[in-house]
Amino acid sequence: MSAAEILRRITAALDQADIEYMLTGSFASAYHGVPRSTQDIDFVINATEEKLKTLVQALPETQYYVDLTGALEAHRRQSMFNLIDLESGWKIDFIICKSRAFSEEEFRRRRRAMLHGANIFVASAEDVIVSKLEWAKLGRSQRQIEDAAAILRVRVGELDREYLEKWIHGLELSKQWDDAQHSAEIKS
Repeated sequence: MSAAEILRRITAALDQADIEYMLTGSFASAYHGVPRSTQDIDFVINATEEKLKTLVQALPETQYYVDLTGALEAHRRQSMFNLIDLESGWKIDFIICKSRAFSEEEFRRRRRAMLHGANIFVASAEDVIVSKLEWAKLGRSQRQIEDAAAILRVRVGELDREYLEKWIHGLELSKQWDDAQHSAEIKS
């Protein structure tokens, strides 16, 4: 199954369950920057427990593996749970939108975009950069820095620098930001 097909199926299931979402992670960074291969898709979702139950119950067990208990626990902890497409092996991470200023603003700024033939909500380029920098800080991952740098190289003239600076300083990501700019060969 192609990425396009899985994106269409999952976003249709989210829409049917009336769950607000945005694509983030590697697919969003590829949309704004440079594509790279990955076998997982990340969505930030804003859902009640009831809507999560509706989503999980609507996904056929013969096609998907998802644990309802894990999904509800992720909701309570504002963490994440995943779904596996049994046919293709695609892993979909559902990240519960956190109740913190950056996460709420990031979610409000999401935009509709055409990606692999699907009309879906995607995190903004600036928010993907900030998220990648935050993941790099948490996991000391050079891959996250490279994804942020790729967006910088492609979109440097289009980015809202004031917005970026606000969250880079607010989330204490200056070192990761410097690393991404250095990797992108962009001077601050």
